[in-house]
Amino acid sequence: MQPNVMRKETIEIIYQDNDIFVINKPAGVPVTKDRSGKPQLIDFLAEQIGDAQTAQLRLIHRLDKDTSGVMILARNRPAQRKLADYFFDRTIKKNYLALVKGAVIENQGVIDSPIGHSKKHPERKVIDIRHGKPSTTEWRLLANFGLCSLLAVSPLTGRTHQIRIHLASVGLPLAIDPLYAGNSPLMLSEFKKDYRLGKFQEEKPLIDRLTLHAYQIVIPESFVIASEAKQSPCFVAPLDKKFKATVKMLAKHNPKGPAAFINSEDFEKILNSRPLV
Repeated sequence: MQPNVMRKETIEIIYQDNDIFVINKPAGVPVTKDRSGKPQLIDFLAEQIGDAQTAQLRLIHRLDKDTSGVMILARNRPAQRKLADYFFDRTIKKNYLALVKGAVIENQGVIDSPIGHSKKHPERKVIDIRHGKPSTTEWRLLANFGLCSLLAVSPLTGRTHQIRIHLASVGLPLAIDPLYAGNSPLMLSEFKKDYRLGKFQEEKPLIDRLTLHAYQIVIPESFVIASEAKQSPCFVAPLDKKFKATVKMLAKHNPKGPAAFINSEDFEKILNSRPLV
């Protein structure tokens, strides 16, 4: 491990008990070792809470390196097996927030397209009707900001880059996605009328990373959590400061204002990190 490349910020611990460890993974932290050789998720956690507490942590699912949000890790083999079965049976429900390009006409939709490997670009996935694996994604429009829209997205299968490639395939690419859309940051000047900068000032991006966040995950109530507090089986990962500020600015500086949200309660839930229905 190279201490000089470790991030200064800590990883938020959402919940922990004898069986599970729930975190809010920051964007840019790889879940497993990648080609860069930089520290992976467990390395960051070990730096933060110590090797003794992380030694028994076991991966059950993954997030892309540049996707932020909620992850559940098991603290023992029985919990790992049970949760892995839940993921396999699709009884664990995941909900992402996706900021996509453009206005969305429909209020909801289902994308049911097989996903396979790209022959030209190994790091990318493609829609492959003949050889791809069955893949299904549900989405719901939360807010239409004009140049961008905010979606709640639920992947019913767990393919690599599933949400990213599925949304791009139906004309709803993420607002920022180097692989499947574009890498240009979102600037407030694109949305705010009469935007002005002071002399010698340079505009900073609202957000300049992948606009996808794993917002909540719900595990079956049949999974017994060893907690006297009787924790809800729904875990929510708050948006990081930039992503949250971006949603607030887009809600403020669009033609409809906060009314851009189809349901005002969803706006309040996101701002206060409460579960979405």
